[in-house]
Amino acid sequence: MTSRPLQPTQLPHRLPEVEEISAGGVIIDVDNGVAQVAVIARRNRAGRVEWCLPKGHIEADETLEQTAVREVAEETGIIGRVLASLGTIDYWFSASGTRVHKIVHHYLLEATGGQLSIEGDPDAEAIDVAWFPLVEVQSHLTFPNERRIAHLAWERLAGAT
Repeated sequence: MTSRPLQPTQLPHRLPEVEEISAGGVIIDVDNGVAQVAVIARRNRAGRVEWCLPKGHIEADETLEQTAVREVAEETGIIGRVLASLGTIDYWFSASGTRVHKIVHHYLLEATGGQLSIEGDPDAEAIDVAWFPLVEVQSHLTFPNERRIAHLAWERLAGAT
């Protein structure tokens, strides 16, 4: 038996790739002894409502922490200060003929002022915002990776980490 040289295989066309870095987080307020988290709702491309943690793109000369504070305030109406880093989430998606590698840095923030509102969201992505008790916020969040971040916030506040 003779072997044949391998023929080059036609590779499928790959979309151009871009990396996006965002920041946001878990903003906590305590009301009557109950820790609550502000979570936003938005519609995905298919029109389904997704409950998620507030986050967004870095603007010129911002640090990740400054971005998290600004984005949380814009999307929830709640002003906060960063207490700790909760880690990052990264995922891929396609948009406008491009593969996007999104990296989101999450922070634990303490609410220092403001009122719950989506009116400050410049991109009008948020369609609703609500407070959920920290102990049950995971059951409201759409994405498993954000549920993990919320659990890390709970552990951090409970002194487990």
